[in-house]
Amino acid sequence: MTQIKQKYWERNIVLSRHRAFITPIIALIASAISFQPAFADGDAKLNWIEASKDWVGGVPKNPSETWMISFGGRIYDKWYEAVSAPQLPTRNHSSYPEGGKLGGAETWRCKECHGWDYKGKDGAYGSGIHYSGIPGLRKLAGTDPDKILQILTDKTHGFKKDQIPEFGMKAVALFLTKGQHDVDRYIDSKTGKVEGDTERGKVVFQNICAACHGFDGKAINFAEGEEGEEGPIEYVGTIANFNPWETLHKIVNGQPGQPMPALRLLPFEDIINLLAYAQQLPVE
Repeated sequence: MTQIKQKYWERNIVLSRHRAFITPIIALIASAISFQPAFADGDAKLNWIEASKDWVGGVPKNPSETWMISFGGRIYDKWYEAVSAPQLPTRNHSSYPEGGKLGGAETWRCKECHGWDYKGKDGAYGSGIHYSGIPGLRKLAGTDPDKILQILTDKTHGFKKDQIPEFGMKAVALFLTKGQHDVDRYIDSKTGKVEGDTERGKVVFQNICAACHGFDGKAINFAEGEEGEEGPIEYVGTIANFNPWETLHKIVNGQPGQPMPALRLLPFEDIINLLAYAQQLPVE
């Protein structure tokens, strides 16, 4: 691991990388409202802002399995933003180790103990600020979702319905049994490098991701502060190179609480191609 990568991993990860994400989205939506195509009755207008809010916090009337799995992936990432929880946990999770370096709501995130690669202590979180000594979840792939539901509410995990609604619990269970991917097949565990068709990845990035992130991936600095003050630089290329496991998870499942599309519906080969291309984007 290079010095710059080590510095990245040991940063204060409590920083919310996507606080700045919504501003350019709203700007794009606002500019689009000047063109408001009418429906057949001539009265209803297409309200892009409300549609965006519905996508972020709503649930389809007839959700597809793919949507459910991706929603479960966003809950796994940061459940309190994915379900718009009215209140964040303030105390550490009871199963978070006493020697852990994080605190509060961060210790309640599934990924914080089990990792972006779902391998826990045996994966990328095997050392450093995120180390918890807790095993991964790869063995749950293919497990009966009802058994996973029992695990989520047992004494070890202790999630309550007033934290994650039952529908969200089912989504997490579906994600863990059907939505995990074996990252070692695509990401080198030592270097973090991804092998893929970067030309194909460029096609996906330029036609989907660039709408918000810009063609160079620098339109959004995830480390920008609440009021726009300058902070450490974290662009698409930064995260893709220094934490490709997180990047892959978010490409596939979307970003909790933000209108970032989940690309799980794409052929997984194209997702890996996209990640490989993202590693060619500027890191600063």
